[in-house]
Amino acid sequence: MSLKVRITEDMKSAMKAKETAKLSAIRLLLAAIKQKEVDERVELDEAAVSAVIEKLVKQRKDSVTQYEAANRQDLADIEKAEIAILAAYLPEKMSAEDTAAAVAAAVAETGAKGPADMGKLMAVLKPQLAGKADMAEVSKLVKAALAG
Repeated sequence: MSLKVRITEDMKSAMKAKETAKLSAIRLLLAAIKQKEVDERVELDEAAVSAVIEKLVKQRKDSVTQYEAANRQDLADIEKAEIAILAAYLPEKMSAEDTAAAVAAAVAETGAKGPADMGKLMAVLKPQLAGKADMAEVSKLVKAALAG
C-alpha cells in the first residue's frame, strides 16, 4: 500500500472513530501533499511525500520551540501531538552508527579530502540518506570527517 493511500485510509478511520486531533493533522498533511502536486503538476512519489511530511514535522518542531519560549505550553502540547501523528508516516530512521558508516563509505568512495569537498560529499549522501537520517546530523558528521 502506498504512503498516500495509507494516509487516506487513516483519515477515514479517524473520521469514523471521531479522533479530531488525528483527523486535523492528517487533513493538513493531505492538503500539503495536494498543494505540492498542484504546484508542480505531478503526482508525488513515496520520497516526495516523505519530504513533505519531514517539512511539516520540522515546522511543528520550530513552533514547539517558539511556544515554549513564550510560555504557551498548551499550544506546544498540540504541536507535539501533531508531530507524533505525522512522524508515524516517516520511514524508520537510521541509527547513528549506520549514518556514520554511510558517511565514511561516501568519503572513501568520493576521495574527499577537505572542507572544499563537502558539497560533493553531500550530493552523494543526500539521495542515499534523505528521509532515513537527519540531514543536519549528516552534515555535522561530514564536517567532522573532512576536518580531520
